[in-house]
Amino acid sequence: MFLTGIRMLSLGIVGLPNVGKSTLFNALTKSKQADAQNYPFCTIEPNIGVVSVPDSRLQRIAAVSASEKIVPTAIEFVDIAGLVKGASEGEGLGNKFLSHIREVDAIVQVVRAFTDSNVTHVGGAVNPAEDAGVINLELVLADWQTVDKRLENTKKKAKGAVDKAVKAEIELLEKLFAHLESGKPARELGYTDDERMVLRVLHLLTAKPMLYVVNTDEGGKASVSLDAPHVEISAKLEAELADLSEEDAKQYLKELGMEETGLDKLIVAGYDLLGLVTFFTSGKPETRAWTVTRGTSAPLAAGVIHTDFIKGFVKADVTNWEDFVACNGWNGVKEKGKLQLEGKEYVVEDGDVMYFHIAG
Repeated sequence: MFLTGIRMLSLGIVGLPNVGKSTLFNALTKSKQADAQNYPFCTIEPNIGVVSVPDSRLQRIAAVSASEKIVPTAIEFVDIAGLVKGASEGEGLGNKFLSHIREVDAIVQVVRAFTDSNVTHVGGAVNPAEDAGVINLELVLADWQTVDKRLENTKKKAKGAVDKAVKAEIELLEKLFAHLESGKPARELGYTDDERMVLRVLHLLTAKPMLYVVNTDEGGKASVSLDAPHVEISAKLEAELADLSEEDAKQYLKELGMEETGLDKLIVAGYDLLGLVTFFTSGKPETRAWTVTRGTSAPLAAGVIHTDFIKGFVKADVTNWEDFVACNGWNGVKEKGKLQLEGKEYVVEDGDVMYFHIAG
């Protein structure tokens, strides 16, 4: 996956009803657009919120360049209505909700670990691992149906005269069918590059990267065993922080003995999950952050700024952000030998400050 400045990273928030999804969404986006009432299916259409990615490096880089504008990178959160057991068969409003999940880059599954007798739990008792199992099974079943239908249609089209590509697709689909039928997500299978091309077309839910948000009591810790990376966040606390000014929120966190908000933790975990890095461009007009996949070459990174820059790329001035700040900007890093002149083979690293030289 290559993320460009044109297409924003999108994380879909899913989970059972009443686990705190909409409360978390509202807190993360500092909005009240998601209904967070205490009943199933209060979120019917997905709510979408765009959040600036917190990055303290931006302000320090911009101060050196005396930039007139600071532009952080952004991330899109999609609050998808609560799924229930049987969603893959259309229970609740399942089919519609599952279709919304297909459009996001990664899944953030919220599981409930908080206790509140006033908030009904659809399963009758708080059990994060059990909740996760219900959601994961529904996603697997939905994918199993997708693969079954595709396999049936592909075999019909083949009609005995199977070419190499069609045969390879059938073999992949049969492998996926058996894997999903055993209750395992598609992301746990290994794939060749050719198989990944077919996989993209299928838009399987369980092929997407996933992490859990364990919604804890305020200041609480949860002891849970889950099958994917997870972060612990109190949606209730995040909602309280969202109503405070930036300074008051920092002071409140300090009083609680916490160094980062739930948004900070979630974004760091999301970047790690998707293998993303941030590089910067900086000058008098603006200092801006850009997001690319780890392993991205310098020309493709330039293409994030403008697609024409890929073809016109000549070279790039590159320095680490800490050197940029310590040496007081571009002139300083040049004078102190901290500036590298890189060509098309250079791979962008997190924290690079870059200036692209473009032909034409």
